[in-house]
Amino acid sequence: MAFKHGVYTREVPTSLIPVVQMEAGLPVIVGTAPVFMKDAANVNKPVLCYSYDEAVNAFGYSDDWEKYTLCEFIYSQFALYGMSPCVLINVFDPSKHKEITPLTNYEITDKKINLGQDVIINAGLIFEAENNYELDKDYSLAYDSEGNAIFSVITGGKLANLTSCRISVTKAKLSTVTASDIIGGIDIADGSYKGLELVNEVFPKFRIVPGLIAAPGYSEFPEVAAVMRAKAENINGIFTGQAVIDIPCGSSGAPNYSQVPEWKNRNNYMAERQFVCWPKIKLGDKVYHLSTQLIGVMNTTDKARGDIPYKSPSNELLQMDSCVNDLGDEINLGLEQANYLNSQGIVTALNWVGGWRVWGNRTGCYPANTDVKDAFIPIRRMFDFISNQFILTFWQKVDEPLTIRLIRTIISSFDMYLNSLQAVDAILGGRVEFIESENAIINLMDGKLTLHIFMTPPSPAEDIEGIFEYDPEYINELFEAMRS
Repeated sequence: MAFKHGVYTREVPTSLIPVVQMEAGLPVIVGTAPVFMKDAANVNKPVLCYSYDEAVNAFGYSDDWEKYTLCEFIYSQFALYGMSPCVLINVFDPSKHKEITPLTNYEITDKKINLGQDVIINAGLIFEAENNYELDKDYSLAYDSEGNAIFSVITGGKLANLTSCRISVTKAKLSTVTASDIIGGIDIADGSYKGLELVNEVFPKFRIVPGLIAAPGYSEFPEVAAVMRAKAENINGIFTGQAVIDIPCGSSGAPNYSQVPEWKNRNNYMAERQFVCWPKIKLGDKVYHLSTQLIGVMNTTDKARGDIPYKSPSNELLQMDSCVNDLGDEINLGLEQANYLNSQGIVTALNWVGGWRVWGNRTGCYPANTDVKDAFIPIRRMFDFISNQFILTFWQKVDEPLTIRLIRTIISSFDMYLNSLQAVDAILGGRVEFIESENAIINLMDGKLTLHIFMTPPSPAEDIEGIFEYDPEYINELFEAMRS
C-alpha cells in the first residue's frame, strides 16, 4: 500500500437503490398495415410510436381494418384513447403479399384516373406492349387522403390527348397473409426475427418491457393465441406480460353468448396471462375488436393511477355504442348474460349503469384455476409488473460479491418500494425476506441468492352485498317522539 500523509476521501455504494421506472402496459401489436403508402421497409420491424401522425407516417393508414389490422389499433389508441407509446409490428410484405391485375381499360377524366385502393405504386405500372409511357414524364402517381392511387396525366406527355388507357397494376393481396406470418419465428437464412418473435427485440431496442401483446383479427386463431401466451410468459427469457385475445364471433366461432365458453374451452384459451374478449364492439360505422379497446382502457386506467396496474379495467368506460358479431347482428347482453361470461373467464362489454363499460375481472384461466394471483386481471398484472421492476432494478447488482451488504441493500431498497406502493393503495402490504431454508449453503457457495417477496395487491370489489333488515325496534321512536 502506498504511503499516505494528508486528508483523503473515498466512496461506497449507496445502500438504497431507486427502483427503475417503467411503462406498466406497453402495448406490442402485431398485424398488417399499408406500408407501401409510406415506408415499405417497415416489415417485420418493431416501431415505437408516440402519436397518431408518427404511426401513420411509419405505416400508412386505411379504414379497411379487416385487411389492415394495425390501423384499427392506431385509430383506437391515439384517436379514441389518446394513449402512448405503443410498439407496432407489421408483417405484411408488399414484395411478397401481392398480385398483378389484368390489363384494364380506364377512362381518363379531368386528366386523372382513380386506380383504386391497395395499389402498390412503387411496383410500377404495366401498359400495353406498344406503349412505353414514362413515370414523371407522361404521368405521375400519388395516393389521395383515402388511400386511392391517383394516376395523373402530365401536360405535354404522350397521354395528353388520350381519353382512356389500358393499365395493369400491382395490388396488395392481404388474403395471403396467414396466421403463420403473425406467428413468425426465426429466419434460418439470416437469423432475423419475424412476427411475434419480434417481441423479444422490443426491450433491447427501446429499453421498455412489453406489457400487453395483441394481434387484433389474428388472435382469433388458436395457434396465434397459443404463441401469444407463450411470448407473454417468457419475454427475453426473464420478463412477463399478458396477451389480450379475442374469441371469433362469426359462423366459425361463437356468434351467440351461450356458445362462447364452449369455444373458449375447446380451443384452449385458458391461461392466466390471456385476457379473453368477446364480442366485437361498434362506434358509429367503425367496428373494433374488444381486445383493441380493452388495451386503451387499461392504459387509461393505469395512467390515472401513476402507471401502476392495480385497478381492474372492469366497469371503466369504452368508446362504443353497440356490441356486434361478424354476422352483422347487434348483441344485447343483460347483466345475467354478461356475468355468465365473466364466470367463464371472459371479458365483455355491458351497457348497464353509466354507459358502455368493460365488464369482467377474470383471466382466461378462470374458473379452472381460482388462485387469486392468476385468476384476477389486476392481480396478475401487478405480479408481472412488480416482478419486472425487481429484475430491472437489481440487474445492476448481478455479479457483485454475495455479501450481507448486498443482501441488505436489495431487501431495504425493495422494501421501500413496496412501502411506496402500499402508501398509494396499490398493494395492501409487502415485504422481502432472506429465508434460510430457501438458500442452501451449497447454492450460496455457487453464487445463487434467493429472496422471497411477499405482497398482496387488492382484489377488485367484484361482489358488493348490502343486507337489509326491517327492525321493529324503531317503532318505539313514535312513542319517544310523542313524549318529548
